[in-house]
Amino acid sequence: MLTSREIKIVKATTPALDCAGVNITKHFYNRMFSCNPELKNIFNMSNQESGKQPFALFSAISTFSKNIDNLPTLQPLIERVAQKHTSYFIQPDQYETIGKHLLATLAEFIPDTFTPEVIDAWQKAYELLAKLLIDREHDIYTISRNGTGGWYGPRRFIVADKTIESELVTSFTLKPEDRNTLLGYRPGQYLGVRVKPPAHKNIEIRQYSLSDKPNSSTYRISVKRESQPRDGIVSSFLHDTLQMGDILEAYPPSGAFFLKETARPVVLISAGVGITPLLSMLESIHEKEPDRQITFLHACEKREQHSFKGRVAHLTSRNSNIKHHYWYASGAKETSFSGLMDLEFIREQLPIIQGGFYLCGPTGFMKYIKGQLIGLQVSSNRIFYEAFGPHSDI
Repeated sequence: MLTSREIKIVKATTPALDCAGVNITKHFYNRMFSCNPELKNIFNMSNQESGKQPFALFSAISTFSKNIDNLPTLQPLIERVAQKHTSYFIQPDQYETIGKHLLATLAEFIPDTFTPEVIDAWQKAYELLAKLLIDREHDIYTISRNGTGGWYGPRRFIVADKTIESELVTSFTLKPEDRNTLLGYRPGQYLGVRVKPPAHKNIEIRQYSLSDKPNSSTYRISVKRESQPRDGIVSSFLHDTLQMGDILEAYPPSGAFFLKETARPVVLISAGVGITPLLSMLESIHEKEPDRQITFLHACEKREQHSFKGRVAHLTSRNSNIKHHYWYASGAKETSFSGLMDLEFIREQLPIIQGGFYLCGPTGFMKYIKGQLIGLQVSSNRIFYEAFGPHSDI
């Protein structure tokens, strides 16, 4: 554990870190990849180029340093990061490499503040953070390996089905090549997929939400085709090249966003491909708790981009406890609403006092919806969300 003096040093130098901002984590990643290019086979390089990952890392380091004297408040951060790390198959020895470059970056980037004494305190702080993550990741790996149908490391899957869900989204049903049973998962979690696109120099790992209810024989992921070449390396490969019968490697399901075990009513609110983890929740509740009240709300640009519309309509027709509405930004005759999602129109149908609200979609959309929910007096501790890619607070 850190001494009180070391804690004081870390907290006192956090403002200098905040002042440097995301530039310091950009410097860190450039330094690390220059010295250890093999790590490009693990980290999502598209998120490096877009700036999403440097921002996420900066936010995590800043949050950790500000709360280093109150570790229980860091539990959600530790859990979220550990779950994501296991989907990349991060190993304990890699923390030493990351720590070396992070501490060197602090000394190089802000030398007047990060003197040898300060670096020593920050090294102790980093070692504490690394231990918290390594211990939690060890637990996750152990559960995934020892559970029924579990495994450790990449596992080979056969693409058993490929289904176009909308203009932008295609689903892939995966069966284990070894024909053994599959590890279960919590509705809302994702699968870490590892591919090597042709003519691409790095192995690429991506996380895709599991879009069906859990079963012991298959997984289904639903993938949006990204429009930008930088972001679409893997999605383009999956859409254009991967065919039924081909092999895909995946790590065990993980993720800190999932359906809570409670009987309270739920409201599932999504935009675009954010529908995928919420569809898993909807399917699971319909099968196991058909008497539970569900409100399913979805927004997308236009009818052609509305994934799983028929499936949601089918479930709604079979279960009177499911209510659903959708919005098309460009408008269409058959939509419930047009334009941006406005909860005021359906506020009387929402379980404001006791419901659990699950959000998934672009960060701007989730901020917009959370603001509406808070305005409707929904308690923030009943609002749960998932940001695709590096975490972003809303």
